[in-house]
Amino acid sequence: MLILSRKTDQSIKIGEDITITIIEIRGDQVKIGVEAPKNVKVFRQEVFYAIKSENAAASSVNTDKIGALSKILGK
Repeated sequence: MLILSRKTDQSIKIGEDITITIIEIRGDQVKIGVEAPKNVKVFRQEVFYAIKSENAAASSVNTDKIGALSKILGK
């Protein structure tokens, strides 16, 4: 992990297209701004993991029910 120190209004570049800017520091909270192309998805880590978990749950298929449905439909 790379650890960088920044002050308010200072930025970090990630590649050519992504800029992270420190907007405000108040106590133990830091507000950051992220500039990235629209095709780059930016999420808070906990939101990213929640989305990943929901996608995994939605993609798990009960094959027993599909087989039973196929028999009912005659396929």
